[in-house]
Amino acid sequence: QVQLVESGGGLVQPGGSLRLSCAASGSIRSINSMGWYRQAPGKERELVAAITGGGTTNYADSVKGRFAISRDNFKNMVNLQMNNLKPEDTAVYYCKMEVYSGLFKSPFWGQGTQVTVSS
Repeated sequence: QVQLVESGGGLVQPGGSLRLSCAASGSIRSINSMGWYRQAPGKERELVAAITGGGTTNYADSVKGRFAISRDNFKNMVNLQMNNLKPEDTAVYYCKMEVYSGLFKSPFWGQGTQVTVSS
């Protein structure tokens, strides 16, 4: 089995920064794509940023220029640097990884970490 553990959420003022991290452990042969999603109260979960195994990144329009996703393949980690945070960034943030444990690829999710942007 594979476990994803997130860290780095919290309360920050508008304009501030936070860095989220997500580490995978367990039966891992390789990891394809990694990504961060978020879900605000009353809204659907949405993609924030993703990064492929080759390092290609993709961002939601609402975070372009403010957020940066990166990965550490040796540590099986994905990070999200969030700058110039806005109140509308408030949500529970989830990491997701497409993991090869054996022959097949399966999606795994973290438990979520709360990010609150408020003065």
